[in-house]
Parts: sequence; C-alpha cells; structure tokens
Amino acid sequence: QRVLYKKNALSSNHIQQLNSIGFIWDRQDLSWNEKFDQLCAFKGQSGHCNVSTNDERNKSLGNWVQQQRKLRKKNTLSSDRIQLLNS
Repeated sequence: QRVLYKKNALSSNHIQQLNSIGFIWDRQDLSWNEKFDQLCAFKGQSGHCNVSTNDERNKSLGNWVQQQRKLRKKNTLSSDRIQLLNS
C-alpha cells in the first residue's frame, strides 16, 4: 500500500479507508516522531535537551539527539524537523 501511495496509484477511497484505521504511511516519520516525543518528555522532566549518551536509561535517546545535531550541521535535516526541535 505504501508503494502504491507513493506512486499515486491508490484511489482516494482506499486512502481514506486506510487513514480511518490509523494506517502509517511513512514508518521513518513514525520513528522520528516517537523519539521527538521522548525528547519532549525528557525536557519536561529535566528542563533541558542535553541527553547524555552515557546514561544507560536514555542512551538510545541520547544517540538520536546526537544524530539530529549532526544532520543539522550537515544541512540534511528538514526545515520542518528543525522547527520542531527548536520549539
């Protein structure tokens, strides 16, 4: 379904039906959004976004934050994601 959707080969009825059951069109976006939500929760608890990669409880999140910073420096992070991270 995802391939057909990207090729604009799905009818609007099929798209609506899949949307109605919460179909995820882009799994990478879902994963990114889950990490972003974790970062928001971390910030809510700690008051900052400096997640340590040495903290075993937050190691995965720390690695993700580090990766986002690298992508930003390389100018390969989308402006939408930069805007979310800056909010």
